[in-house]
Amino acid sequence: MKNPYYPIDAVIEEIIEETPTIKTFVLKPARPIEFRAGQFMQLTLPGIGEAPFTPSSSPKVTEKMEITILRTGKVTDALHESEAGAKVGLRGPFGKGYPLDKLKGKEVLLVGGGVGLAPLRSLIHALLDKPSDYKRISIKNGARLPEELCFNDQYDEWGNAAPNVDFTCTIDTPASGWEGKVGLVTTLLDNLDIDIENSIALSCGPEIMLKFVTLKLLEVGYKPPQIYLSMNRKMSCGMGKCGRCNVGHYYLCVDGPDMCYDKIKHVPNVFG
Repeated sequence: MKNPYYPIDAVIEEIIEETPTIKTFVLKPARPIEFRAGQFMQLTLPGIGEAPFTPSSSPKVTEKMEITILRTGKVTDALHESEAGAKVGLRGPFGKGYPLDKLKGKEVLLVGGGVGLAPLRSLIHALLDKPSDYKRISIKNGARLPEELCFNDQYDEWGNAAPNVDFTCTIDTPASGWEGKVGLVTTLLDNLDIDIENSIALSCGPEIMLKFVTLKLLEVGYKPPQIYLSMNRKMSCGMGKCGRCNVGHYYLCVDGPDMCYDKIKHVPNVFG
């Protein structure tokens, strides 16, 4: 029987600098790893520690895995100081992943913020693999400054992937040389050209962003069952044993981390 606590050996093949504080690590595991968009891995840095991250690469690619990481603490600091060739460990995948079956035939709205676009990137790969399965794919993304926009070299490719796909991004405040939209990502949800009754919205980003995106989605007509939130908080064991990631009676590592808002809307302090 496979030991779920024992990590799979992996090597960092490449490190891509996305922003001054965000890097994508291209990992080569000792054996292929299958995962669904939205599931997460526990990434181990020997001698330092372990932390949970959602792959940002396509689920179709199993022999390599990309994980996009914001520098925020002990493990992420050490990872950002690592070089290609360094050895790491991978445990997982954990969680249920995004509800792709429920998205078919719908107008899919994705709302990302900062490094929150990383888990959504895996979902974007999955959706764009067969865009005709969906009535529409609308991607909205925001960051504080232009230099903090993740994967900005891929925006045109996503937006032009198919006639039913569009991409829009914004920055929080005006910046020199920026000619795009300005305002919080929630401003992109005003006057949506979307059939809301036949739509599902999925959002990933900081919890404060998730809170205001949810409030905005409700304001413009979405119902709680139509809203899914990626809530990657405080996960440790990945198997519902340690109890650190509970939201109400749900464990994000088992029941999520992408939770339907209808299930958690009555939980006190649901947004942290």
